[in-house]
Amino acid sequence: MTSRTECVLEQTQAILNLEPTQGDASLIGWEGRKVTALTAALLNGTFIQGFELDDWHSEAPLHSNSIILPALLAAAEQANAQASHFTTSGKDFLLATIAGYETGPRVGRSLWGTHVLSSGWHSGAVFGPAAASVSKLYGLDADTIEDAFGIACTQSCGLMSAQFESDVKRMHHGFAARNGLLAAVLAQGGYVGINSGNGKQPQYLPQELTSELGIRWQTNGIVIKPYAAMAGTHPSIDCIRHLQEQNPDRMKRFDGIKKIDILLSEAAFHHGGWRAARPLTATGAQMSNSFTAATQIVHGQVLMPQFTPDTLVDEDAWRLVDLTECKLHITDGDSIGCQEVRIRFEDGTVLHHSVPSAFGVEPPLSNDDIVAKWRQLTRDIVENEVVGKIEEIVLSLEEQDDLVALFELILQTSKNPLTR
Repeated sequence: MTSRTECVLEQTQAILNLEPTQGDASLIGWEGRKVTALTAALLNGTFIQGFELDDWHSEAPLHSNSIILPALLAAAEQANAQASHFTTSGKDFLLATIAGYETGPRVGRSLWGTHVLSSGWHSGAVFGPAAASVSKLYGLDADTIEDAFGIACTQSCGLMSAQFESDVKRMHHGFAARNGLLAAVLAQGGYVGINSGNGKQPQYLPQELTSELGIRWQTNGIVIKPYAAMAGTHPSIDCIRHLQEQNPDRMKRFDGIKKIDILLSEAAFHHGGWRAARPLTATGAQMSNSFTAATQIVHGQVLMPQFTPDTLVDEDAWRLVDLTECKLHITDGDSIGCQEVRIRFEDGTVLHHSVPSAFGVEPPLSNDDIVAKWRQLTRDIVENEVVGKIEEIVLSLEEQDDLVALFELILQTSKNPLTR
């Protein structure tokens, strides 16, 4: 959906200019353009993470699909093109995906979970799920997979300072997808990586790598976002939605608001509790609890249309941002999802609501919710027939003998979602 936004078009072309020839891997939404597998993994990962609409894991924060799927799609497509005997079935692809889904959160938990964010790392880009998934798809043995992890972990990157105004925040998971794919390819070719990289000092909770393996499935902890914003902003958005539903007339008169307090856990506070100031980029706005809260109050939703150049300078929203104070509020367990919003009006009325976790985590989006989100996001961007065919393949992935049809479908040109 984001591969055709105006800024992404320019940035993508800058990378494509480095491509000497056509490759074997598809670039999502760029019909007729094939690139090398590494470039496809980088750009498709950037597209998927490009507007904060993907997935996340609440205990070991990462956006699994923007790392795993681009690496797997590129690896499978290149292997299919270069080896006539190699085909990727839906079952093989799904199994490799789950290998990544299980690996990423386990590494994240072993590295202190959400507190990785507070220490300055953009966590998802350092957890290694792409290397796990591609290694599984290639059928590598245990020693070679360890080499792949050792090659991937030394490429770990992603600073949280990217969240304030840069475009490179969108690319962190794309870098990880590319680096994980490269790691698996190098290991397959005999390149030796760091041995037991996660077992060496410094370390935090190495036992989390294998704790309850096969009993507690980390895949079940991967949740889909309902809002186009950083996951730590979702609970405060939920609080405001609740207040709007319970007090519709009062909340529509937002010009009477005197003060807004947002109480955040330590991880959420350090990630999104900073004071927003103009000028603010779309990236910064989506990372800000104060801006997303103001956006929900003024516009009634926090989706892609709320982050256009015009809405980013909306005076009503900025008045509320200036009235908002994010406060550190540590609770038992210090869950990133435990948040409270208090709104004081000029007449002395105070409305408040708290949640223990975000919608999407508890309760999670249902299968019907996820399909509805897919259809809503692709409406008027991708041809209806293409949307339907992709949906049909993905929902019957285990029954697919190969993924050639899917590769062809994701190549179809998409439109700019911000101008539809």
